[in-house]
Amino acid sequence: MNYKALTEETENRIINDRKNGTLPSFAFDESRVLRRDNGHDLPTVLRPPFIRDIDKILHCPYYNRYADKTQVFSFYKNDDLTRRGLHVQLVSRIARTIGKALNLNLELIEAIALGHDIGHTPFGHAGEKYLDEQFFKHCGRHFSHNIHSVRVLDGIFPYNISLQTLSGIASHDGEMELCEYRPKAVSGFDEFDFLIEECYKSKENVKKLVPSTLEGCVVRISDIIAYLGKDRQDAERTKLVFGNSFENGAIGQHNAEIINNLVVNIVENSYGKDYIKMDEAHFGALKKAKADNYALIYRSKTVEERFESTVRPMMSELYTRLLYDLERNDRSSPIFTHHIAYVNKAHYKRAFPYEETEPNQIVVDYIASMTDDYFIDLYARLFPESDRKIEYTGYFD
Repeated sequence: MNYKALTEETENRIINDRKNGTLPSFAFDESRVLRRDNGHDLPTVLRPPFIRDIDKILHCPYYNRYADKTQVFSFYKNDDLTRRGLHVQLVSRIARTIGKALNLNLELIEAIALGHDIGHTPFGHAGEKYLDEQFFKHCGRHFSHNIHSVRVLDGIFPYNISLQTLSGIASHDGEMELCEYRPKAVSGFDEFDFLIEECYKSKENVKKLVPSTLEGCVVRISDIIAYLGKDRQDAERTKLVFGNSFENGAIGQHNAEIINNLVVNIVENSYGKDYIKMDEAHFGALKKAKADNYALIYRSKTVEERFESTVRPMMSELYTRLLYDLERNDRSSPIFTHHIAYVNKAHYKRAFPYEETEPNQIVVDYIASMTDDYFIDLYARLFPESDRKIEYTGYFD
């Protein structure tokens, strides 16, 4: 194991800056927070702006569902495999470690981290891909989990979340690694709403989103750090890979090494700057490690074939059936009894009744909200004669 540490120069600089009150001041200024309703959710000493956002996210009805949404390994009965609930906590922890060293706003970091995947589908990125296919097929719009996370917290449940938190959530895309992250300010909700709408029109526009704060930049790189080594741990637990399957580059090959060494390098290269940066060696190692994960884990035949033969056709059938039930106003359908009724119980002030939402969007809202187990049970309920079944690898297999 190879664990790196801050250079003595950087460590002493941070210690002295903390002691002398000369810490860098690139944290987002809370007096500039923006909400859709700036007359509501006013900050207090007890509840500053981003603590309010954190509370709203934690109490969102869909937050509970993180616990049974899988990351990569969806077909295993194994409590040691990572669920999305643990992932968002790891992102938060890593990002706050970096943010503390850089003297950033830790509450804003936590709000973005805890909310960043709340719109994610069941069955990880495979589920996201298949839901996107159906959404585009039926109405020419695209589904992206980060954009849908904004919809959950700003549309389905209009919580009056700050623009700064929503922007960080929308632009957190952990599939895009950069050597350097520079924030790009958003002027207000008009510009933000335009950018979000463009992402429904083209997936390429999602890649163009940039965090509006340095805190958002930290969460974005922390998302990659959080899953890179953790997914390798899970791959070993499922016996997809064995032993030292991955190269031991500048960041190491095991989860603890990867987290430590990337955090150290980011702080080393970002302290006192208005951007987040890694050096070329660590960035190159990060890209190589991510490419190895794709080759050995995410795109392995073992993983892909199980999704393709089960979840993909099930997603198509479920989407079509729920849309049919909705359009013929079948009030006995789960889309009314389990989804629309559930959303309406929140009693939040909306621009128009939730039922008046475009039907495809309601179906997407419902499917994206599901946990893996709920998706499977609903499919079995609606298609009892189907021979499509997901076979799990059990605890003792």
